[in-house]
Amino acid sequence: MNYWTELSIQFANQRNYLDQLFKVYPTIPEGIRDIDKDKWNKIVSAFEKKNNDELLSNLLELELFPIKDSYVAYLKRDRTALSRNPKTVQRLCSRLYEMGLDEIFEKSSEPKETNRQIGPLFRRWIQRETLGYKLLNTKEFSENKDDAILDAGDAELMDFAKENLNYKGTKGLDFVARINEKYVIGEAKFLTDFGGHQNAQFEDAKNLLKDKSAKAIKIAILDGVLYIQSKNKMYNFLVKHKQKYNIMSSLVLKEFLYQL
Repeated sequence: MNYWTELSIQFANQRNYLDQLFKVYPTIPEGIRDIDKDKWNKIVSAFEKKNNDELLSNLLELELFPIKDSYVAYLKRDRTALSRNPKTVQRLCSRLYEMGLDEIFEKSSEPKETNRQIGPLFRRWIQRETLGYKLLNTKEFSENKDDAILDAGDAELMDFAKENLNYKGTKGLDFVARINEKYVIGEAKFLTDFGGHQNAQFEDAKNLLKDKSAKAIKIAILDGVLYIQSKNKMYNFLVKHKQKYNIMSSLVLKEFLYQL
């Protein structure tokens, strides 16, 4: 097995892995969402007048609609559909009237789900210069050959890799660095469970590793359940491919970069 993968498995199974990982992914739920007072007053007015169209129109302006319903996304994108679909409007409003204003406010102001906050956390951890290398914007990074980490969004990282490193992938990247004149590109994922969306995240990372065209060292910076020694699909992939791919925890990334 790849040394860095093996080291990550050992860390996860023998040490305080989750305690240390919290420094990278501090998944603390955010406070309740703010609701603009003027918008809320309009919602209250429409609710009290039982004006269905006005009630839905104002609720659709909020970041979070208080009801989980498959038709809401359509209405958010096409408000004219309200006037053409009275039965859908009535169905949604009946549920809203049953809830009452207090519950509508509570549901509309719920904190963002923790898993939706995970994405930016790895980049914030990098930006604290945790890895010991300076961070440069794209212009600065392109104008010299010093050891550095490219500090940019995932789309900008992908554009740099496409233009300079022959990267052919269609997904944004989470990590681009230059160490001892060697380029490193990577994706970072916190895989919190097995199945569904988490498997898709794992597949995205695998696709990067399998990209033979990129003129760079490719790494998958993965954390979470994949290091649990079991018969799950992710762990089986680690065992099956042994030395083939650079898969590692963010907690061993610094050591990996130093040995390049």
